[in-house]
Amino acid sequence: MLLTRSRVLLSEFIGTMFLLIGVMGSGIMAERLSPSDSGLQLLQNAAATTGVLIAIISIFGTISADFNPAVTVASWLLGYRQRSEIIPIVIVQIIGGCVGTVLANIMFDLDWFQLSEKTRSGANLWLAEVVATVGLLLVVFSLLRTKRSNHIPYVVGAYIGAAYYFTSSTSFANPSVSVARMLSDTFAGIKPSSVPMFILMQIFGLFLAAWVIRFLFSKPLVD
Repeated sequence: MLLTRSRVLLSEFIGTMFLLIGVMGSGIMAERLSPSDSGLQLLQNAAATTGVLIAIISIFGTISADFNPAVTVASWLLGYRQRSEIIPIVIVQIIGGCVGTVLANIMFDLDWFQLSEKTRSGANLWLAEVVATVGLLLVVFSLLRTKRSNHIPYVVGAYIGAAYYFTSSTSFANPSVSVARMLSDTFAGIKPSSVPMFILMQIFGLFLAAWVIRFLFSKPLVD
């Protein structure tokens, strides 16, 4: 049991770390390759995030591949995790995400620790985070409950890549990502003062999604 839990925690740590390396590293590279074209920067960032999501969910999916506190808490609410698992997993997701951001800073020869000055605030962005989080959880748990979990890496990657464009917030949809992205004053960063409302909206989206999933897919189909 202890070995199993250790594997789960290590999987969540490494996976979330690589997720943030992908998000932040590609954002920094995009700024350098296309300094005057924000649309192209976003395309590059979205493409890299899609790719890294497909990769890490494929790698760790047979162990544990939430990489997102919203997914972890929803897993408990919908009967896929024990309550005792939640806090340790969320903690390692946040730590892993912060480590990933710092590593991205180091790889691109930036200050290891920095705080973003990029303000992301406003009712339109907060609504976007609700929409993004609901959509992500619908993707994950509709596939789980209909025994199509082998599709999750590709559909999650495609959804997040698309949501970079169809949400005004560029679809954070992940509290650990929101925290970690504070630590880099680059293209994908977010100012610390903007983070609490993003997380609050993600939590609201989590509970809304759990209700919708219970209604649409009333009988859990646990493998």
